[in-house]
Amino acid sequence: MNSDRSTPSADAKSIAVRSIEFVAAGSREDFDAIIHPDAVNHETKTEPPHTRVRGPGSWHATALWLRRPFADLHFEIGNVVAEGDLVAVEVTMSGRHVGLFLNFDEGGAVAGAFPPTGRSFAVTQSHWVRLEDSLVIEHWANRDDLGMAEQLGWLQPSPAYLVRMLWARSRARKSPPA
Repeated sequence: MNSDRSTPSADAKSIAVRSIEFVAAGSREDFDAIIHPDAVNHETKTEPPHTRVRGPGSWHATALWLRRPFADLHFEIGNVVAEGDLVAVEVTMSGRHVGLFLNFDEGGAVAGAFPPTGRSFAVTQSHWVRLEDSLVIEHWANRDDLGMAEQLGWLQPSPAYLVRMLWARSRARKSPPA
């Protein structure tokens, strides 16, 4: 679906890349400048409930959710391809696990809690961004969440880490983060 005002390919690529890079270091104002007020991020189903809204607030909330547990969060941009109003961006996301990471079920309850391991990770992702009126209107992603979990020690955890995970989930469920 093309918008009435077409976005030249180079501009579309730049906007899509910035929408990803801003997750690591962008401000709310940065997201306001490139995310459509009615934009939908289709990747928020395991994120906190407050990220599951339309518009730039969703992207900013997702960014803050990821920045809390992951220091040195970075997206290395690989290939970027645009056709019409759709842009595909290949990235490697990296960081270091220094804070509690929470994921959520579809109802918004804490589903998993992963205390900091201090480990670093680097995983590949592909992001698909659709633009309308030179703003991001939709986003989808394919991520290597399994690879990230393996690198961070979340899978096949030691007995001690398993206890820490269970304790952290129990605490988070009793007092969900803001």
